Amino acid sequence: MPIKLNLNSKSLKAVLKTCGVIFEVDNKRSRLAEIEKLSEQPEIWNNQKEMQKLQKERSLLSKAINEFDDLKSTVDDALVLLELAVEGSDEESFEEVQTHVQKALKLSDSLELKKMLGGEADLNGAYLAINAGAGGTEACDWAGILMRMYTRWGEQHGYKVEMLDMTPGEGAGIKSCTMSFEGEYAFGYLKAESGVHRLVRISPFDSNARRHTSFASVFAYPEVEDDIEIEIKDVDLKIDTFRAGGAGGQHVNKTESAVRITHMPSGIIVQCQSQRSQHSNKDKALKMLKARMYEKMIEEKNKERDKMNSVKKAIEWGSQIRSYVMQPYQLVKDHRTDFETGNVNAVMDGGIDDFIYSYLRSEKNV
Repeated sequence: MPIKLNLNSKSLKAVLKTCGVIFEVDNKRSRLAEIEKLSEQPEIWNNQKEMQKLQKERSLLSKAINEFDDLKSTVDDALVLLELAVEGSDEESFEEVQTHVQKALKLSDSLELKKMLGGEADLNGAYLAINAGAGGTEACDWAGILMRMYTRWGEQHGYKVEMLDMTPGEGAGIKSCTMSFEGEYAFGYLKAESGVHRLVRISPFDSNARRHTSFASVFAYPEVEDDIEIEIKDVDLKIDTFRAGGAGGQHVNKTESAVRITHMPSGIIVQCQSQRSQHSNKDKALKMLKARMYEKMIEEKNKERDKMNSVKKAIEWGSQIRSYVMQPYQLVKDHRTDFETGNVNAVMDGGIDDFIYSYLRSEKNV
């Protein structure tokens, strides 16, 4: 459950103490000091892989500690202002206290979510695959709307978003696409979006203005670090090249630079056409394949991750995780958590944080 803050000094201090325990701040400070000592040892500098691992851990610990220190500073400021407001019966100071409390709530929510993101790959960047369901132009348009929604969400959160592969729809939208989100915790958040998404609206493609229902599937899987060993044998790969699609004119690729790789033992297929050179596309496609195989390895190692597979159902009625209703009323509802909002436009513009957070909290409470 989210942490709640009340406007009295005793509860503010109690919450701060609770946060310190929940987020294991003392342990993080001890581990950071330990890493600083290890970093001074010459043998560590001779082991580049180990050094990179320690530097990454140090960076994450420092960020976590700074976030908690920011929370503590905000609560301390609120305590001082609260004391002044009570002494002087100053309404303006009370309003300032409320501003600090709201900031503290956001900071504690952020810390709480990162505490929940403790899965093996939650910290990693992510790949996101979107596929239109049955329904032709209507379904392709819906898949294109989702692609824009996730692009906007990624940009709003400072992720580097790259389109790796896209098949345009006939008339509108897309048949499918694969995007990458580069940055910390991208997979931890986007794994909440895996499943079938349902749209209900008056179709702009129907001359009779009838209401249509469309479906698209979304599946997130994590990027993997270069030091993670996944065995991929050349003999198991079928590599095809083809001309990359484009918007016409100078964007049309005259050479077969796009690459499709099929891993025959598993049946996994990945493709990339975002780069101009075949070599670069092959490198990215191999990285995507490694990520897909890593995700499969995690699922096999931990059967609880079969929950993710269970959402990869047929893209049809009754299997959706979330519904987006635009007409005759406006509502977006997550069927796993029952969280809902009537602000459809904000959601379509990337405002999906509340859906992600409610899902992560529900999974943590299972």
